[in-house]
Amino acid sequence: MATHKKSPTRDLPAIPAELVDQLVKGPMTAESIQDLSMALKKALIERALGAELEHHLGYPPGQRPQQAENQRNGTSRKTVLTDEGPLPVAIPRDRDGSFAPLLIPKHERRFTGFDDKIIAMYARGMTVREIQAFLLEQYGTEVSPEFISSVTDAVMDEVTTWQSRPLEIMYPVVFFDALRVKIRQDAVVRNKAVYLALGVLPDGTREILGLWIEQTEGAKFWMRVFNELKSRGTQDILIAVTDGLKGMEQALAAVYPATTLQTCVVHLIRTSLEYAGWKDRRAVAAALKPIYTAPTLEAAQAELTRFEQGPWGQRYTPITQAWRQAWDCVIPFFTFPPAIRKIIYTTNAIESINAQLRRAVKIRGHFPSDDAATKLLWLVLRNITGTWGSATHDWKAAMNQFAIIYAERFTQPYR
Repeated sequence: MATHKKSPTRDLPAIPAELVDQLVKGPMTAESIQDLSMALKKALIERALGAELEHHLGYPPGQRPQQAENQRNGTSRKTVLTDEGPLPVAIPRDRDGSFAPLLIPKHERRFTGFDDKIIAMYARGMTVREIQAFLLEQYGTEVSPEFISSVTDAVMDEVTTWQSRPLEIMYPVVFFDALRVKIRQDAVVRNKAVYLALGVLPDGTREILGLWIEQTEGAKFWMRVFNELKSRGTQDILIAVTDGLKGMEQALAAVYPATTLQTCVVHLIRTSLEYAGWKDRRAVAAALKPIYTAPTLEAAQAELTRFEQGPWGQRYTPITQAWRQAWDCVIPFFTFPPAIRKIIYTTNAIESINAQLRRAVKIRGHFPSDDAATKLLWLVLRNITGTWGSATHDWKAAMNQFAIIYAERFTQPYR
């Protein structure tokens, strides 16, 4: 997704004041400005189409050479949909039917900007029926649901290209997370998981590596994901940060055996607090803090034992059990210096993305297919990542530590 950039603002050509004076006579209303804009657009389109035909034939109107076999053959009327509404235009024709205009290709019924408007509304979570009603109300343009679907379906080509694009050779950190969506399958609405991978590049910038939909997670699913990442060029991941996704540990060990798997500490704290009563949560959180802020692994183990034997550990025994169960994937955290700990401490970077995706999903309710869900989620991701570019917070210090700890694994791919 990092490949998507917003188009730079273009300088519009200046229109001479004399021409504006000729066009604007007397007081103008919003409606008259709209009519003038449409009339000007119609004139410009027809002039451009005429220039295309002139280039195609090789001679201007009224100057047909004797040796020219093809010639003009009047015009045909076509109504095209624009971002301001329907616009009737006269399309010039040639005698032998070989003229294929580029501005408005044959059989094309939409002019530049109209599709983008539909896709923008779709990306905001509007349903096909809502988009249809909006276009009718705002522009007086009546389009069918099938037409809107055909516009949004064109996005799938971009999704396929994005999902198969080459990736970096190495990512210092990759965050994995999931959100649940309702998708209709076999006439039944099912809960499916959408998994995202957010990679941090060596320079600290971020990139969404992929999006996968699956009903059940497990080692087999993660094997497919990791093998896909490897086939797209990623040969090494230094640290993978997750919130306890099932089957990931085994699959990661098989495909990326040198990768460190780190459980999200913040997620583990949240899980712990769910076992505590509402009035006790602040005190329990304070009692857990010495564990994950300990300077060394030995100190962290001692603090976990102290919590277990203390009043909160005795009252809420499942909390200690949750920490000990996840301990093997927690302890890598304590081997890293503070600069790297800040980066891998939490999956908040990807959870904030999922929060925005959930808002779009909530508006939609459920999806008729996996592709429909993928279209919307990818469009939302495109909007989210369109403004990315700066490095992850506090990355400079972490980058220096990565270079020391991982040596050539961090530096060699980019020499």
